[in-house]
Amino acid sequence: MTASMNEIDTYAKQWIKEAGERIRSSFPNRLNIQSKSDPNDLVTNIDQETEQYFIEKIKGTYPEHKILGEEGYGDDVTRLNGVVWIIDPIDGTMNFIHQRRNFAISIGIYEDGIGKIGLIYDVVHDELYHAFKGEGVFLNGEELPKLETRTVSESIIGLNATWVTENRRLPPELLSPLVKQARGTRSYGSAALEMVYLASGRIDAYITPRLAPWDFAAGIIMIEELGGVATNLRGERLDLLNQSSVFVAKPGLHGEILKNYLKDGKW
Repeated sequence: MTASMNEIDTYAKQWIKEAGERIRSSFPNRLNIQSKSDPNDLVTNIDQETEQYFIEKIKGTYPEHKILGEEGYGDDVTRLNGVVWIIDPIDGTMNFIHQRRNFAISIGIYEDGIGKIGLIYDVVHDELYHAFKGEGVFLNGEELPKLETRTVSESIIGLNATWVTENRRLPPELLSPLVKQARGTRSYGSAALEMVYLASGRIDAYITPRLAPWDFAAGIIMIEELGGVATNLRGERLDLLNQSSVFVAKPGLHGEILKNYLKDGKW
């Protein structure tokens, strides 16, 4: 018997809150910290244990579901057929290590490539953002309003300062005019939080040249459900199986930035 999305949603909300409690209870303990691709790409035993917790719960309840997880304990997912859980057990690991805040658990649940459920849990602030396709986006059970249009001069842009200095991914002069024209910029060190801050109106756009699917899979479900736009930096559909640039924004603002500052992808 095929599980309903409502049932999956109920379990997912329960498991993400339980995982958050496990993380909070780990705070007094010493972390085992390792680096992955470079000295700033960090992973802890808590990242790994949290992903393993989700895999145990999901596979124990829905053995036919596939799991794409950051720490590699899930399945080798090459297609989005069936139900696929895309999980980041701790998005913002550097913040988790240094600050014990400004990180989140992120889960996007897709069925045949369509985002059905998005969950992002700000563990320290106990803020659970939840989207169910066609039924809205909620923060701790309170429905969030649709996103309103903004112009660049009225906007707070989520953007790391790295991308307007010398770097390997973007010409620094590309986004410098946007930074000057916008009302302000912010960087929180967690893509999942940047996206829910857009969904809840705390910022107006978020731009980054490189994210993995588990960084954005849940957030884009929320943003699109609220009428926002989610693409890569060239305005193309996001790839949920590979790394991609990500550009999410309120309606109207996305088109303005794409046309006037990203130069229609000609860079």
